[in-house]
Amino acid sequence: MKYSKPSISIEQQVELLQKRGLKINNPEKARHYLSNISYYRLRAYTYPYQDNDDPQHPFTSKISFEEIIQLYVFDRHLRLLVFDGLEKIEIALRTKIIYEYAQIYGSHWHDRNELYANQVSFTKDISKLYDEVDRSSETFIKHYKKKYSTPEYPPSWMSLEVASMGLLSKLFENLKKTEPKKKVVTEFGLKNHLILESWMHAFAHLRNVCAHHGRLWNRRFTAIPKLPDDTSYPFLKNKDIHKNKLYTLLSCMLYVLQIISPGHHFASKLKSLFEGCSQADLHEMGFPKGWESEPLWQ
Repeated sequence: MKYSKPSISIEQQVELLQKRGLKINNPEKARHYLSNISYYRLRAYTYPYQDNDDPQHPFTSKISFEEIIQLYVFDRHLRLLVFDGLEKIEIALRTKIIYEYAQIYGSHWHDRNELYANQVSFTKDISKLYDEVDRSSETFIKHYKKKYSTPEYPPSWMSLEVASMGLLSKLFENLKKTEPKKKVVTEFGLKNHLILESWMHAFAHLRNVCAHHGRLWNRRFTAIPKLPDDTSYPFLKNKDIHKNKLYTLLSCMLYVLQIISPGHHFASKLKSLFEGCSQADLHEMGFPKGWESEPLWQ
C-alpha cells in the first residue's frame, strides 16, 4: 500500500482536530503551539482519547487542546526528572565498575579478552569502544594520545568514561562472574548479577528515549528489567505489575538512588509532578493500586 497523505497547513491541522471533536478554546494559541510542536508529536498524546479503529480518528473522550498541551508539558517535565536521575545512576555504575576491576586487573582490564565470556561479542564491543575513544574530543583523551604511545588506547578510567551507557551495559554483561563483578552487584544492593545487567540495559534504553525527547507517559518499553526476589534494602512487595511500563523502571531507579544518593528528592518530585497534572493517568504508566504504601516509595 502506497502512502499518499498530503502535508496540511497549520490552519488545516486546527480545523481537522476540531472536526474530529477536540475542543479548542483558543484557535490562535493552538496554531502557535502547532507551529512549534509538530502535529505528529502531539498525536501520541491525543491517541488514547480517540477511536483509532475509525479512519477519521474521532475523539471519544471529552478533552480539550489545552489539556493535551498540559499532558505534553507534564511528560516533558517527567522526562527531565528521569534524565537527571539516570545521570546519577550512570555515573555511579561507571565509577564502581571501573574501580573494582582496575583494583584487581590493572589500568587496561577492559582490553583483556580472558575476562569476557563471549569472545565474538567482546571483539565487536571493544572495537566500538575504540571507535568512541577515537571520536572523542575530551581533553584527557587528547592528552593521553599526545603523551603516551603504549598502550595505544587510554586506561579504563579514561576509555570507559566516553563509552555510551548502552555499550557499558553490554561490556558488563559479557564479563565473567569474578570477584569484581560480585562486588559491583553487591554495592547496588543486589544479589544476582543478572538483575543488575537487565537494569543497566533498561536504563540505557530509557536514557535514549529521554535523550531523543521521546514520550514516557503511557509508553510500552522493550528493554524490560528483571525484578529481584532478594535485595539488601526494601524493594517492591507487589511484583504483580506491568513490567514493560514506566512504574517498573522508576522503581528500579528509585532503589538505586536510595543507595548512591540518600538525600535525593526523586520520589517527592515525581509525586508533586503527578499532582500537578490531572491528565497524567498513573494507570497508563503502570502504577498499581496502593503503590504509595510500598516501603520503597515512602
